[in-house]
Amino acid sequence: MTKTIDLEKTVYELTEQYPELAGIMKEIGFLGIANPVMLNTMGRIMTIPKGCEKMGIDLGEVKKVLTEKGFEIKEA
Repeated sequence: MTKTIDLEKTVYELTEQYPELAGIMKEIGFLGIANPVMLNTMGRIMTIPKGCEKMGIDLGEVKKVLTEKGFEIKEA
């Protein structure tokens, strides 16, 4: 089964679809994702690209890690 990350979906939607994504994203530097309150509030409006921009995380590196973990990246 292909696990596809749609970069237009919110972090909340993606973690609902792939619960293991929360741990991966935390390792990458999305520390707030471990906090259920943050995930249920900011996660509902934040996409991975927006989060990278706000936190100064390289989107290319995030894509690389997700690909290594078996995800396929769908871009707009």
